[in-house]
Amino acid sequence: MKYALIGCGRISPNHIAAAKANGLEFVGICDINKEMLQDKVSRFDLTEIHQYSDYREMLEKEKPELVAIATESGKHAAIALNCIKAGCHVIIEKPIALSLADADMIIKAAKEKGVKVCANHQNRFNKSVQKIREALDKGCFGKMFYGTAHIRWCRDENYYAQAGWRGTWEQDGGALMNQCIHNIDLLRWMMGDEIEEVVGMTDQLNHPYLEAEDLGIALVKFKSGAYGIIEGTTNVYPKNLEETLYLFGEKGTVKVGGQSVNKIEGWRFADGQERPEEVIAEFAENPPNVYGFGHTPLYADMIDAIRNNREPYVNGEAGKRALELVLAIYRSAAEGKVVKLPLENCSTLEFVGRFSEESGKGKV
Repeated sequence: MKYALIGCGRISPNHIAAAKANGLEFVGICDINKEMLQDKVSRFDLTEIHQYSDYREMLEKEKPELVAIATESGKHAAIALNCIKAGCHVIIEKPIALSLADADMIIKAAKEKGVKVCANHQNRFNKSVQKIREALDKGCFGKMFYGTAHIRWCRDENYYAQAGWRGTWEQDGGALMNQCIHNIDLLRWMMGDEIEEVVGMTDQLNHPYLEAEDLGIALVKFKSGAYGIIEGTTNVYPKNLEETLYLFGEKGTVKVGGQSVNKIEGWRFADGQERPEEVIAEFAENPPNVYGFGHTPLYADMIDAIRNNREPYVNGEAGKRALELVLAIYRSAAEGKVVKLPLENCSTLEFVGRFSEESGKGKV
């Protein structure tokens, strides 16, 4: 299967490794930044692969069947739509887009063209997360009461200086949209997806050079009657502390933590079929960074979905749901009120100026 990569930034090594591990025919790689492009070409021995600065030219000349989009978030939608128009299946890095309208256009265009869309929420493929999902699907939790997602990371000025688009409303969003959306996706997925209402608070406490938030807290009420709590920040000193998900049900309690929800740290179920210490010992991956090991199985699933004409495990609708929840928190925080779901439409551009001095930082 012919494969091409658009974007050679921070996350691109995981895509390159996943493409190689799955035996894809790597036909093209593209980035407008020649230094970044050459860095990945040399680091991963891609000298024989055609290199481009214009992805449209690459699509026309190489005619890839599968394209991964790993650019700044604000460009995801336009690139994805052009790839779909060219008949390509797409893997889109999170978030799938920065507006619900764009997410809807991607989903609609893909259906009309008969191609697959995968939202790159790779943590769903963590062994620990798969184990928890298995228990959930078997009904081991019983009635779900509530879940909590905690993302306590560090992102200093040097991180943002590496790429000027980070922390902007037009191309990124803040901590919730960038660093926290993976765990937000897991919380919504585990708690049943359907949400009734959201109340959120966001602030910018330690990154005055950014447009968006570095702290977000939210309470989510699911249609099932269960609740969710989200707490995410990039203000932790001096380095990343944890990304943790708790799930509490009538007959089960689980905690999964580590760098990126890759270690089961608590496992208690009424059925007593598995010894907690054995589960904790078995499901304790230790990835080298916060991106984990999920890209390779995500790619494998996408390839299988294409070949067998089925939906990917993490499809476009799943990507939209994670995006919708972050945008709902943003809107609740900006307007100072409870927000009902589904959202009619929302975009990060609605929040331009939210933390500027002229708006009094827009605290809620």
